Amino acid sequence: MVGKKPFKFYKYPNCQSLKFAMDAALPPLTAGTLYLVATPIGNLEDITLRALRVLRECDVVAAEDTRHSGRLLKHFGISKPLLSCFQFNEARRSEEIIERLRRGEKVALVTDAGSPGISDPGERVVKAAIAAGFRVESVPGPCALVAAMTASGLPTDEFHFIGFLPHKSGQRRNKLESLKSFDGTLVLYESPYRVEKLLVELSEVFPEHEVVLARELTKKFEEYLRGKPAELLAMAKKRSLKGEFVVMVGAV
Repeated sequence: MVGKKPFKFYKYPNCQSLKFAMDAALPPLTAGTLYLVATPIGNLEDITLRALRVLRECDVVAAEDTRHSGRLLKHFGISKPLLSCFQFNEARRSEEIIERLRRGEKVALVTDAGSPGISDPGERVVKAAIAAGFRVESVPGPCALVAAMTASGLPTDEFHFIGFLPHKSGQRRNKLESLKSFDGTLVLYESPYRVEKLLVELSEVFPEHEVVLARELTKKFEEYLRGKPAELLAMAKKRSLKGEFVVMVGAV
């Protein structure tokens, strides 16, 4: 901001006028570009102005769940064609999205919550677009991984993101064992149906490590639970833990 004139908000009597003034000063979206648009992970106030502009100005929205994203667009007064793009059709949809980019269309890719490609569909589409020579732009915003880490109280200078562990017990245990030598904070996602199982595994593999469970991030019942794995396991047995979890394991 050094050397730049401050934005004079008083020139615009209301937010709508401000939005139009800002949009008028921004360049249009680039034809033949794939935009990766982060969407709220719970609190709709977290959507960014840039995300809304891209969703308003794109030609089509490729969505993990068209019904969910349709409701999001409707909430913000946006009407766009929706194209389903989820885990089991992403390879096939990638071909269609590439064809749309060849026609010069501006494609916005969204998932149900957070940033596309982070434990969500998107990676295949991005690889295909880059391989075909098309421009890919990230429209950053909400991400459970970042939100949880910043408020965890654990070291953030070095961390390793694992995503979701495998479902099978043997594979899960092997993956956790392979991470014992890592010196930084471990971060993974877990569902409420397996979080108790995970705490049992952590109490065996990382018994003396500090663990933080972050749940219901940005929502009304957002909560951080801190302690050793055995302490958190005892807590989980006494109460029902709902919501999606970000689980962070500190180094000893």
